[in-house]
Amino acid sequence: MDVPKKNKTFKVLNNEKKLVFQSRHFLLELYGCDYEKLNDESFLRCALNNAAKLANATVLNLISNKFEPQGVTAIALLAESHLSIHTWPESHYSAVDIFTCGQNMKPDLSCKYLIEALMAKEHLLRIINRNPPLNMHDQARAIN
Repeated sequence: MDVPKKNKTFKVLNNEKKLVFQSRHFLLELYGCDYEKLNDESFLRCALNNAAKLANATVLNLISNKFEPQGVTAIALLAESHLSIHTWPESHYSAVDIFTCGQNMKPDLSCKYLIEALMAKEHLLRIINRNPPLNMHDQARAIN
């Protein structure tokens, strides 16, 4: 077995070389948001689309659902993964999930935009670094 040289780019997990922090998964919780914005499906679709563009992502599809009496779920399917939002307007709360792959992604800009767009008074951001296998590094999916 080849042991990789110690550096900040690779590490060995389960006897397989993996990239370190190639993909990031942002879990953003927004508190004290504007009720009307959290309950506006069209606004949220536009907000997700704008957030994806700020992250340098390519939107492949955008789906959403408005719940009764309130609440919206919207998901942007990205060439680089996904961006989703689930809202509970009655609690002025929203949960955002941003999973991005690739070195040129800027999900932090998406987070800042959504915090401002939804007028969140408080937020909590957790970042998970994903470690896909090394052989995925040079693989690129064709975007139709």
